[in-house]
This record gives sequence, structure tokens and C-alpha cells, in this order.
Amino acid sequence: MCCWVVLKLEIRFKVVCFSSCVIKFDNWEASPSVVFIKDIELTKVPENSSNEVLLNEDIDAKVEGTGSGFIWDKFGHIVTNYHVVAKLATDTSGLQRCKVFLVDAKGNSFSREGKLIGFDPAYDLAVLKVDVDGYEIKPVVLGDSKNLHVGQSCFAIGNPYGYENTLTTGVVSGLGREIPSPNGRAIRGAIQTDAAINAGNSGGPLIDSHGHVVGVNTATFTRKGTGASSGVNFAIPIDTVIRNVPNLIVYGTPYSNRF
Repeated sequence: MCCWVVLKLEIRFKVVCFSSCVIKFDNWEASPSVVFIKDIELTKVPENSSNEVLLNEDIDAKVEGTGSGFIWDKFGHIVTNYHVVAKLATDTSGLQRCKVFLVDAKGNSFSREGKLIGFDPAYDLAVLKVDVDGYEIKPVVLGDSKNLHVGQSCFAIGNPYGYENTLTTGVVSGLGREIPSPNGRAIRGAIQTDAAINAGNSGGPLIDSHGHVVGVNTATFTRKGTGASSGVNFAIPIDTVIRNVPNLIVYGTPYSNRF
């Protein structure tokens, strides 16, 4: 009898908690704050440097990869992973471009060329700048990662395999993890989650049940040769992002590189 009572209470608690999370998430309307990023390589440097020519994928251009990002502020700064834009960061040919697809606060879709203004491979972070003149955009609401606890609900939003604004749900599975960065150093303090993260999710936000961004989705363990999420996924904690992004916006490099 005691066991039955405990089980009943546990089930009821889970249902109430889930309903609460859904209501709060729906009120946040995350989609306008999440962007879709395409890594584009031109077959030749165009004579006309207008955005229309540079970003036309059907004329002398091909898509090299895709990723996600989110709107940092109303000035058009976009936060994503360094590895999403690594080809642009290391380009010496002048052929690499980045195309960013956005939705404004009124629900209007538009695209712009993303200019890489700062990056930090040690934390797998990068900042793009897009021209948003004439559009009102909606930045994310930043949370904090220091108060996260194992077992709490979280949501990953991104563009896996090109499917825009895909939402996956899960929980915080672990805290304080260590994962490799693109430059071979360790990123410490990573958030582990079982919310599915697949190819194209990188750079998108991990949010809590209040709609606050608590991390940047960055990596997943996969079975060799499958590319599918194994349920062991990682995000860079937002506290780390908040410390680093302002330096990338102002200086283009992390604080440590300037001394």
C-alpha cells in the first residue's frame, strides 16, 4: 500500500511539472530568436559584391554545411559555434561565405550574409554580424548555468539536417563535464543532456523551462559511422558564453589573446 501511494504521487508530480514546462515554453516563442546558418563556398570571386550575388546558392555557389545560432542583441549579433563557421574563419581564398536565415519579431523571414567578427576556438564560440536595418529582431533571454541541477527539464532548438526550428526535449544529465574544443584544448564545465542534438543543431540554444538560454549546443557522442545522437550530448554553459561574447564583439578575439 505504501509503495502504491509513493508511485501515485510521483506520477502526478511528473504530469504537473511537464504541463508547467509546456505552458512556459509556449509563452516564450523561441523560434524568432533562433537562426539557420549555411556555410557557402563560391566557385569564383564575383565581380559584383552585392549580397544578392554572394548568397545565391544556385549561381556559382554550393552549400558546404549547415548549423544553428541565436540572436544575441538587437544590433544583429549572432552567437554560434566556432566549428560551424570554421571554414570562413580560416578562409584564405575569399570564396567562403555565410548565409543566415532569420525571422523578425513580426514573423517575416529574411536572409543576410553573416560577417564573422569574432571567434574563440578554445570555447568553440563565434559571433556573426548581420545587417538588420528595417527589421525588428528578437534577442534570446539569457539565463544562468550556475543554478542548473541534474534532472531538470531542458530543450534544444536548432536546425538538424536542415529542418528549421526543431525542438527536442530532455533533462540535464550531468554538470561539469569536460569535452574537447576545436583547437584540441578542453572545454570545462560543459552541460550534459539527453535532449537530442544532431548535425545542424550546433550553435543553437539549450533552454530551461522558463525559456531562458542556459547553454549553446555543441557536441554529441555518436556511434561510429552513424552520425546519430546517442543521447549523450553537450552544451557550453551560458555563464561561459556571457563572459566571452562581449570580448568577441568588441575585439574579435578572446580576452586571453590580447595579452
